Amino acid sequence: MNIKRIGSVAAIAIAGAVVLSSCAANEDAGNGGNSSSPAASSGVDYSSLSGTLTGSGSSAQQTAEATWAAGFQGQASGVTVNYSPDGSGAGRENFISGAADFAGSDAALSEDELGGTFKGCAADSKAIDIPVYISPIAIAYKVDGVSDLTLDAKSIAGIFSGKIKKWNDSEIASLNDGVKLPDADITVVHRSDDSGTTQNFSEYLSENAGDAWGKEPSQTFPFQVGDAAAKTSGVASAMQGASNAITYIDDSGAGDLDKAKLMVGDKATEISAEGAAKVVADSDVASGREDNDLAIQIDRKDTADGAWPLVLVSYAIACQEYKDSAKADLVKAFLGYVVSADAQKAAATEAKSAALSSDLADKAAAAVKTIK
Repeated sequence: MNIKRIGSVAAIAIAGAVVLSSCAANEDAGNGGNSSSPAASSGVDYSSLSGTLTGSGSSAQQTAEATWAAGFQGQASGVTVNYSPDGSGAGRENFISGAADFAGSDAALSEDELGGTFKGCAADSKAIDIPVYISPIAIAYKVDGVSDLTLDAKSIAGIFSGKIKKWNDSEIASLNDGVKLPDADITVVHRSDDSGTTQNFSEYLSENAGDAWGKEPSQTFPFQVGDAAAKTSGVASAMQGASNAITYIDDSGAGDLDKAKLMVGDKATEISAEGAAKVVADSDVASGREDNDLAIQIDRKDTADGAWPLVLVSYAIACQEYKDSAKADLVKAFLGYVVSADAQKAAATEAKSAALSSDLADKAAAAVKTIK
């Protein structure tokens, strides 16, 4: 990753909180094969820790959070980690209000949010964004008789804005020579909640689709079209019951849905975690934030071979300094584990995400160590 700073940037299909007890965490499968190396490398005696951590936020992170909590609790048996996949916006609100000890968010804190106060943080302390999860966003579909589909930014924008209404529309057909597209209405499924996935989806279209999208990036879906569902799990469930439908969804939640290829430059590119990771590695850290804040300015116009610019970077949001030092110790230990190589590898296996690059992981680990 390029370390220079540039301009500021503004899970599976199940519902409910991920609540993992220390006894469940001892299962080998949940531990993801992690060794004791994360604790050893961080200098933290996990066995001495006790208490409960409450996290809230990104539903895209849900599978990864379950994996991390199990692995961490396998080493810190006195700690219970509860994570509720309420959506990125709700997670940030819960963290700001002090209802959650940390947030998971597919969008970094906004300038307005950073300008406010954080109830769980010490006076005059701000929150920081620490990247923990990199994942491609899939354009997932369920169309009668179609198992091979290619779309570009403009056709995606046309579909999700409601301007393209039929699957055999000429704009889609021109990208899919030889594919028999049905003369059927398109059913659009989108997020109903304040969603970091929507933020990343709209950022990609805003930068690549021009007037075909015509909206500023937002965590709220901007058009009155199609069917709306809350959280990654809700979107996945809605798609299972729909016909001739299409959605945008974190790849971890796409299940057995078909996934469109994306025109990247002049190439029809298949979705991959490696392509998502490449785009993040080619991107820069945003400027104008706290020294240990690692919000990423994603290069949405990356056209390198294999790149997947429709990517989300999801963050753990924590206080730089907590009012409660005991809580700070738990957050610091847990997030130190989350950014470790073992934990990242385990999440990549379970959630189809991309592990942090060694460069970004080192930066994230250094940021975690500053939490107090």
